[in-house]
Order: sequence, then C-alpha cells, then structure tokens
Amino acid sequence: MSVSLVTGLNHGDAAMNALIPRVLRRGCEAASDIYQISSALDELYGARIEPFVRKKGELQCIGFFCDFPDDRYLPGDDNLLEATIGLMGSILLKPDMTGGYLRPDYVESEKSILIDDIRAAINDKSGYVIDRLLASMCTGEPFGINKLGSEADVPSITPETLTQQYKKLLSSARIEIIYCGVASPERVKKSVIAAFGAIPPRGIIDPPQTVIIDKPAFEAPRRFDEEMDVTQGKLAIGYRIGRVSNTPPDYPALMVFNSIFGSGATSKLFLNVREKLSLCYYVSSMTERHKEIMIVSSGVDEANFDTALNEIRVQLDNMKNGDFSDADLTISKRLVASGLKAAFDRAESIEGLYFDSRIAASSYDPMQLCDKVSMVTFDDIVSLSSAITIDTIYCLKGREGTLNDGA
Repeated sequence: MSVSLVTGLNHGDAAMNALIPRVLRRGCEAASDIYQISSALDELYGARIEPFVRKKGELQCIGFFCDFPDDRYLPGDDNLLEATIGLMGSILLKPDMTGGYLRPDYVESEKSILIDDIRAAINDKSGYVIDRLLASMCTGEPFGINKLGSEADVPSITPETLTQQYKKLLSSARIEIIYCGVASPERVKKSVIAAFGAIPPRGIIDPPQTVIIDKPAFEAPRRFDEEMDVTQGKLAIGYRIGRVSNTPPDYPALMVFNSIFGSGATSKLFLNVREKLSLCYYVSSMTERHKEIMIVSSGVDEANFDTALNEIRVQLDNMKNGDFSDADLTISKRLVASGLKAAFDRAESIEGLYFDSRIAASSYDPMQLCDKVSMVTFDDIVSLSSAITIDTIYCLKGREGTLNDGA
C-alpha cells in the first residue's frame, strides 16, 4: 500500500515537504519513537513502512510505502492488514508532538539527514549531471527544482513552520491511496476509512497541472560546462518533446520510440554511438512523460564530447527521417510489452504504474498499455520523432591534469 500527498512543486515548500514524512516516521501516538515503531513492525511479521518523496512532472508527492505479508498464510492471524494500515494511519495523522508542534529533536535530527542526502547527490556523477541539466534547462520552471528541495532552505525550518506546513498539506493536498494485494476491496476500504478517517474533509482536489513547454526558448541549444575531479566525463542532453497538431505525445508510442532510440542494448544509441563508433562508455535515453522531456545521458572522454554529441544528433535525425526498420519497431514493441508484463510481477511496480496513471494529465488504464503498445505504427514513431528538439547540453569535465581513463 502507498499513501501519497500530492502537491505542486515550489521552491518555498519543497524542502519542508521532503522533511515531513521523515519526521513523521520517527514517532506517533501508537509508538512514540523509532524503536517502538520498529518493534511494532516486527510484531506485524516484519512489515515495512518507509517514507518517500517523488517528483512527477511539476508535482511533489510525499508519503509512505508499506508492505506486509498476506495474512492468509499466517497462523491464526487474520487482521494483519487492519493492524498494519492502522499503524500507517497513526504515523501519518497522529505524530508524537511537544506543545502542539512536531518534536524539535526529531525535526533537527532529520534536517541534518536531509542536508546530507541533498549533498550526497554529487557522489553519483551520472545522476548529478542529469539533475544539473534539468535545473539549467528548466530554470524558472518548477520542474527544475530538486525533489528534496534546496539545502539553503533547510536550516531555517523550525518545528513551528514544519507543523504549519504539515497541517496545510493534510487539508489541501490531493491524497492518493493505492493497495495492491488479494484482500477484498470491501475489507481494504473499511480498513482505510478506520485508519485515515481523521483526514480533514475536502472536496475533489486537483493538483496544479504541469506546464508543458514544447519548444526551446533559444534558437541554438544552450551549453553548460562544469569541471570537477572526475576521471570520466559526463554528457547529458535535454530535449523538449514537442506536440504534433497540439496533441500530447501518445504514451505507448513514446515508450516504443525510446526503446528504438536509446533504451537498451538494441537501441540506435547503444549500437552506433557506443558499440560501432566506441565514442562513449555508456549511453541511454529516458523520457519524463509528465513534463514531456527526454534526456540522453552518457559517459564520454572529453576528447570525444563533440563527436559523440554530433553522432547522437545524427541518430535522432535518422529517427525523424524514418531510418529504422520494421524489425526495429517489432523488437522494441516486444521489449516494451515484456517490460510492462514484468512490472505486473512486483507490487511496487504495479503501484508505480497506477500512481502515474492517477496523476497524469490524460489518464490511462495500465492494464491496456500492452495492447496499445502493440498498435504503435511506423508512422507514429516518425511523427513523434519529428517534434523532438534539443534544448540544453550539460558537460561535466575533469579538471586539468585529471586522467580520462574511463574509471
């Protein structure tokens, strides 16, 4: 099960929102500290309740994941679902407070951990470059904000301001609760109402819509270069996925396009830029469908930056010109369908598919995705490709004297 509070992503609240589930997880009325919570979860046959922060388009989604055994397989215990969901509700709605505010010791401790997590992003250079690319590409857009917020905003957070933001979210954020399991809908509904019934009443809340910018603001792609003590350069390229006849890109077609172009060992980027021309150590593409953005990420020696960039451009131009085969299309459709079917083997992946569908600007039925993928045509891919435009380039280089040995 997941419970998500969905709100707009903005500079002023992002760090506080990211901090809230971490502080709530430290203690509640039912278990006043992390040790009591751990003990309660042990009693529930090792159930887990963990905080999360997700960014979907220009939405910040915070809350808790929970997993627990199916009580059909437990000896004489037929209320594990109710007990676990009840603890989850207590953590969210009945935090341990001091003087009406979230506990100062919990707030200060989690602030330090949040700052450490924000700083730690630099240790994963591939992810760091993508973050820097998006921050540069989407300057002035909420999408450019880190899902954990800014380190500079964390020190000023107090128990009073955090409690105020927590209450604001409970009363104004859209709340999505997703259960994946074999219990009957009636039983789950009854358990959820009992556990989360104290949520302040509200009507139907629609979170802010992600603003789509389908064309770069500048004629020539902007380029940002950064130097760091690295032994392997990183190249990240951001693209705007434009709209054909003002129609949003079809999600199944976007998945198939991404598979042909840059996702996996059969893609054009992998086979040509990496294998055939040996211009990079790795290269792949990914899409953010909620914001309609594509990112190409690669590890490249500095001497090959421009050559690799040009070849990546050539591969996208080839897609626009229909320079891929029917076999490429068939293989990619099968790979995408296989990946979707595999997702239904894991509860976490199922939750992700349904959560995405719930907050997407145009909703879809995850169960129907495989059928829709099978109907994607050659012309669909060419049409979608033709509207993709390069926006921003971000290069991470080694400082002078740093070896480029591929490490």
